[in-house]
Amino acid sequence: MGKKVQAIYLWWHKPVIDPELLQSLPNLKVIANSGVGMDHLDLKLVASFGVKMANAPCAVSSSTADAGMALLLASARRLVEGYHVAISSGSEYCEADLLGDEVTGVALGIIGMGSIGCKIALGAKAFEMTILYHNRTWRKEQEEQAVGATCCEKMDNLLQQADFVTAVVSLTLHTHKLIGKREMELMKPTATLINFSRGAVVDRGALVTALQIGIIRAAALDVTFPEPRPRDHMLLKLKNVIITPQLGTKTDKATYVVTEEAVENIRAALNDLPVPSEVLPS
Repeated sequence: MGKKVQAIYLWWHKPVIDPELLQSLPNLKVIANSGVGMDHLDLKLVASFGVKMANAPCAVSSSTADAGMALLLASARRLVEGYHVAISSGSEYCEADLLGDEVTGVALGIIGMGSIGCKIALGAKAFEMTILYHNRTWRKEQEEQAVGATCCEKMDNLLQQADFVTAVVSLTLHTHKLIGKREMELMKPTATLINFSRGAVVDRGALVTALQIGIIRAAALDVTFPEPRPRDHMLLKLKNVIITPQLGTKTDKATYVVTEEAVENIRAALNDLPVPSEVLPS
């Protein structure tokens, strides 16, 4: 069947795209990914076979932003800890020291102000947050004004000011371990780190240490590296961490729309038309 295959739709990184597969599909024209991140693909390798690549940035931005805000709120108000208190067999009252943080009026730092970052900023605006962002390029002035965001040219400035720091970047050579020991030490000891981009964007060893000794207050993670974490890993034992299994894009609507977007990309490639969400190797 290899000669008949002209398109591949990647779902959860499968099938694995390696040289052997590409060599076995001489008429392959396009690979469409069911998400934004393309770090699981060797883009230069795929391009060398004359195959186009596309992702689905529009379909997942709202659902991912929703999940990011959910993590922020759950961590701030210690919802997971509160849940366990509420269902505990010996629970008679809520402990007086189970105090969370208010989010209204605090400073939110967004690292990576793409479509997802902008939607997070819109949600944060409803909580009257001060919104800081750091991005490779500044957003247009009208875009900043729409969400009340201020650009920090240096990421260090954002880290020093924010009460909540969210990472919303693609995983590349430049963003691998973007947030490590030095960056966490710049953050407030009362700050929370929220990551729902890729696990390897955060140095996991530095994160465990920072949470254990109080360099930062808490972390809320929809991604880890590797996934899943070994069941005996220290990160899974800390009370000041919330971890979810990549729920960012897992909604009925997002799943449907991402498939529609992939089909649109595939049809364009097969008809030799411009691919709407084409991704080029850097």
